[in-house]
Amino acid sequence: MVATAALMMTSCGTNGSLNQVGTAVLTDVLTGGQTGATATTNTGNAVNTVLQSVLGMTGTKVSKQNLIGTWKYSQPGCAFTSEKLLAQAGGEIVASNVKSKLQPTFNKVGINSSNTQVTFKQDGTFSAKIAGKAWNGTYKYDEKTSKITMSGLLLNVNCYAKLNVNGIGLLFEGKKLLTMMQTMSALAGGQNATLKTIGDVASSYDGLRVGFDMTK
Repeated sequence: MVATAALMMTSCGTNGSLNQVGTAVLTDVLTGGQTGATATTNTGNAVNTVLQSVLGMTGTKVSKQNLIGTWKYSQPGCAFTSEKLLAQAGGEIVASNVKSKLQPTFNKVGINSSNTQVTFKQDGTFSAKIAGKAWNGTYKYDEKTSKITMSGLLLNVNCYAKLNVNGIGLLFEGKKLLTMMQTMSALAGGQNATLKTIGDVASSYDGLRVGFDMTK
């Protein structure tokens, strides 16, 4: 049923928002023909789940105060920059597939919860470890756009924060994440060929951001 819903969302093209698509298309597919309050509740939950994969949606924004603290890697993360692009790509099922494709690459370069984390401090500085390699500097956070500008000695990158059920996502443009990972890999004497998967996955969909889901 979910795959069917994804295909139906894709066929809707560029017209309308995913809210409209969800109300019109997902009702019968995801509720199995249920009616009344149960159908309404299930449809609403399905649409909300899909919208969790969109950056900047109400309910997914991270406040500056909530950003403060130490966040540890839990799994690959991804999101689309708009409802339209998510719908064109095929919905939440695509987001799940993207994470599955990134997981082996992250495993190969040694990213795990014990060696990949970032601490955002109240004074505008951050300290991070990516696959065990230290990265420190300053950051600026724009709550309106959810954009984090991180500047350090090794490199300067931008990423986007997204509120998840169990924490936050730190998501990058594919090329930016690839650059960051290649820099860290080079410091560790690793091979960059493995990381090519990140660029390949990110370039497969318009408006896709990839990175890390983090928990405290």
